[in-house]
Amino acid sequence: MEMNYELSEEQSMIRKMMREFAEGEVAPGADERDRTGTFPQEIFEKLAELGIMGLPFPEEYGGGGSDTVSFAITVEELSRVCASTGITYSAHISLGGAPIHLFGTELQKEKYLTPLCTGEYLGAFGLTEPNAGSDAGGTQTTAVLNGDQWTVNGTKCFITNASFAKNVVITAVTDRSKGTNGISAFITSTDDPGFSVMSNYEKMGLHASNTTELILENVSVPKENLLGEEGKGFKQFLATLDGGRIGIGAMAVGMAQGAYEKALQYAGERKQFGQSLSKFQAIQFKLADMAMYIELARNMVYKAAWLKDKGQRFKKEAAMAKLFASEICMKVCDQAVQIHGGYGYMKEYQVERFFRDAKLLEIGEGTSEVQRMVIAREIGCK
Repeated sequence: MEMNYELSEEQSMIRKMMREFAEGEVAPGADERDRTGTFPQEIFEKLAELGIMGLPFPEEYGGGGSDTVSFAITVEELSRVCASTGITYSAHISLGGAPIHLFGTELQKEKYLTPLCTGEYLGAFGLTEPNAGSDAGGTQTTAVLNGDQWTVNGTKCFITNASFAKNVVITAVTDRSKGTNGISAFITSTDDPGFSVMSNYEKMGLHASNTTELILENVSVPKENLLGEEGKGFKQFLATLDGGRIGIGAMAVGMAQGAYEKALQYAGERKQFGQSLSKFQAIQFKLADMAMYIELARNMVYKAAWLKDKGQRFKKEAAMAKLFASEICMKVCDQAVQIHGGYGYMKEYQVERFFRDAKLLEIGEGTSEVQRMVIAREIGCK
């Protein structure tokens, strides 16, 4: 199987455009948004104008008709300067848009994927519950069919983007007796009576990302808003998460790159014992390791994206990319703080923001432990 990592002309163009956009539009306000918890709404309005909000989806629904590698590059470039912006974009595409694209009817795609692609509002995905985190099969939200309406009851937690979403794909149990084969997916409207979205979380990092709790009390969902087949919701969201892991991996690569660049620059400028830090072998080796890990992680993320674009199986590669990239991102951000010494602990040098933001990547969209379970299964551990 031929692996070609040379970026196409279009991919290189997207990287250049997103690098310029990130430096010009996203980076300047990143510290302030982190401090105040302000959502980067204007940035997403500008990304919509650029036609980036539906990047990997078909043009017939207002998308960019691009590929997963380009999506990964976009997430990477945004996350290099602001992880909150990176995760908002990644979740919009890979959790908000992807399930509708993968499992929706023609009508559902026209109605619900098109506004996501044009950036009319953001996409979100309601899976995690207070008692169903890593054990997503433990879903307790229920949907009961009454005539031509489903009645949905339950609570979802840690849901990205929902305050800015008009519709959210959620999972609910439709037949308790069938275990995970009794979970279905639905397209729900956040405006419906009984649907509340609350964003009261106080988080360690990613302060400018919108993280919400969803409460559904007797929410009526039209029969035709079942996404895919009844009872296939569990399988559908596992497939959705495979794609989402490419997004998280790309985020990790971008954040690690941003922290590494700051450390490299600081080491060149900071003088100790009469010479710059980057003259000391201890610091050189730290930076060499950072550069190596980032390069390996990027290759893993692009490989998973490339396999997905080729229509090949990529579950194992996506889990490896997500696991490796998130763990090296944490290491790189830690070492970036270390190289900055006391200044690294201070907000003005930004690496402490990267360090706080990085931790979520080892938790969200399948913890590191869950990724190891996925990989073990994929390599044939019985």
